[in-house]
Amino acid sequence: MQGLLLLIFAKYQHLPFIQILSTKSTPTGLFGYWGNKGGVNIFLKFYGYYVSIINCHLPPHMANNDQRLEHFDRILEMQNFEAQDIPNILDHDLVLWFGDMNFRIEDFGLHFVRESIKNQCYSDLWEKDQLSIAKRHDPLLREFQEGPLLFPPTYKFDKNSNNYDTSEKKRKPAWTDRILWRLKRQPQATIHTPTLSAPHFTLFLRSYVSHMLYSISDHKPVTSTFDLELKPLVSAPLITLLPESLCTEESDLLISYSLTADFLSSPWDWIGLYKVGLRHINDYVSYVWVRDNQVSFSDGLNQVYIDISDIPETEDQFLLFYYSNNLHSVVGISKPFKIQPRSFLAEGPLDEAQPQI
Repeated sequence: MQGLLLLIFAKYQHLPFIQILSTKSTPTGLFGYWGNKGGVNIFLKFYGYYVSIINCHLPPHMANNDQRLEHFDRILEMQNFEAQDIPNILDHDLVLWFGDMNFRIEDFGLHFVRESIKNQCYSDLWEKDQLSIAKRHDPLLREFQEGPLLFPPTYKFDKNSNNYDTSEKKRKPAWTDRILWRLKRQPQATIHTPTLSAPHFTLFLRSYVSHMLYSISDHKPVTSTFDLELKPLVSAPLITLLPESLCTEESDLLISYSLTADFLSSPWDWIGLYKVGLRHINDYVSYVWVRDNQVSFSDGLNQVYIDISDIPETEDQFLLFYYSNNLHSVVGISKPFKIQPRSFLAEGPLDEAQPQI
């Protein structure tokens, strides 16, 4: 209840095309100082498209609907950046917005709501859902889409059960936990100003469900699955690590890489050696600062070394990541490879037909 958490997971092959532009938090609890209410945001570029992901927790209780809408607008307003080269959030190609929004079901009494849920008759409840009502009247909220609410209201349950609130308060069930998205509007063609062919960027909802098996909270978790179809605006990474040029000399692993002309390197850039299956950027086996361990460089081609004497001999496959300090992102990844046992390397050269280390 004292904060919000937002995590993003990605398959490693996408990492060179994901740039974390900024993260931001907007506390709205207790006069704007406490983080039990508010929003957290991650701005990123994904294959050249601007994407904003927001997790929020809005004010509770039936009577605070106006306050919820006010906090929604405040979070949206505070996510914009004036001094940085990041477009207005409403100019992002995709905004994903989810969390405990705390919208309630108006007018109907507790008995009617529970009977409707028991009989899976949700359509009457949709009409009185506060978020659905707000979307019909608020031009900005109307631009956010949501999947159909075909699952029971996710609040409020007795803990460790599937029973709605049996306490003295007997809170009325509601769909408090929601997942919304907004795609950037494309300019409409007219007779005088025909629209240019817009890049292909489309989101399809595959599922929107709650999970009744989880009972550690008084809420039931909600998940959505999407298919995102896009035409990449960026198709080549900023750094290309060349696995065919990798070789070992004594206890050093020599790494060759090339960089694009517009890539701005930093003395704090580094290359990490990872086992395939890593879960975090800090899961490296070893790493090296690219400036400190540079061996040679020429037109766009550089070479550094990593000391592998302390790396245990294993049959695992490895990857190399190039991390840019300026962009706070991985900008290059090698193909998977194996490190040959050093005892084998001491016996003789590798078969040239097998470009392994």
